[in-house]
Amino acid sequence: MLTSEQILNAKILIVEDDKLSRLLLKNILSSAGFKNIRALPNATRILRIYASYKPDLLVLDLSLPKVDGFRVLQQLKEQNPDDYLPVLVISQEMDDGVHLRTLAAGAKDFLSKPYDRPKVILRAKNLIEVRLLHNEVRDKNKDLEKVIRSRTQELRDTRLDVIRRLGYAAECRDSDTGQHIVRMSRYCAALAKAMGMNDEECDLVLTTSPLHDIGKIAIPDSVLLKPGQLTAEEWQVMKTHADIGGELLSGSDSTFLRMAETIARTHHERWDGSGYPRGLKGEDIPLVGRICAVCDVFDALTSDRPYKKAWSAEDALKEIRRLSGTHFDPRIVQVFFDILPDIRSIRREIETLVRLVSKETIPARSGAVGNLR
Repeated sequence: MLTSEQILNAKILIVEDDKLSRLLLKNILSSAGFKNIRALPNATRILRIYASYKPDLLVLDLSLPKVDGFRVLQQLKEQNPDDYLPVLVISQEMDDGVHLRTLAAGAKDFLSKPYDRPKVILRAKNLIEVRLLHNEVRDKNKDLEKVIRSRTQELRDTRLDVIRRLGYAAECRDSDTGQHIVRMSRYCAALAKAMGMNDEECDLVLTTSPLHDIGKIAIPDSVLLKPGQLTAEEWQVMKTHADIGGELLSGSDSTFLRMAETIARTHHERWDGSGYPRGLKGEDIPLVGRICAVCDVFDALTSDRPYKKAWSAEDALKEIRRLSGTHFDPRIVQVFFDILPDIRSIRREIETLVRLVSKETIPARSGAVGNLR
């Protein structure tokens, strides 16, 4: 509820070329208790003055020299398309045609000459009250939007934390204490952007790709941590992690979980159809699956695992190039090589952060080079 003091402290701008009328209006409003009144003889600087003064009421004469009232209303509407324009129009000709044209131009009420003191005061107070209430609602909406943005960011951060912890639960069993999912997800987002995906899609790739190997939670240690080549039977067990991960993430209407499920199921499919679990071929493999396949293999090759030592980046890149057209979509491989400076920068950034937060290097486990799992 607005107070009388708030209304009387409102800022009023009068634009009237007739000096006596201008002084009379100012006197009527001042005697009614209004404290902040500014008066102009013409509208030549109205846009700049309106923007800086921010009046709660504009009392505007339609018959102004140089720039008339209708032109002023049009300019103000263009300058403030989403604002409530508190305009009280003055005119000696107030027939229906002028009324309609003035309302269409954005005016909120009318005054006719000669001025009727009670009408001037009441109409000024009414328009100012609406203006102040509009501002109050607008400010509350802005505060609410800030709260919503803050809560949304908190929810997103919490979701990311849960995702990383779930991904870590799977990855830390056979990789470098979860750094793989951080690097791999960053690589995927950079590659997705370079492939033309929009910002929202890239953000989804960044936040869902850490769950690509969540199905490894169900793989026995005897298979997952075996230092060396797997037997045919063990390899069949190992390959089930893609479907297991997909099932764990399935059944939701969430865009987020649907993409996570797609990545979990398809990041081991191969361009030539020799991958698993479905043997999908070419563009039948979803784009996010093809993107994650390249990034996952590159990071796996350059990382220590229980069954192999890390390859050099150069050897890993040669292998990625060799597998273009068989394991990987050739177009995605080419784009991956195009953004190699970004990929290397991401890896350096993460390595630097790891050194900063850890005084000791975690001993790397090594073994014979085997199949990438």
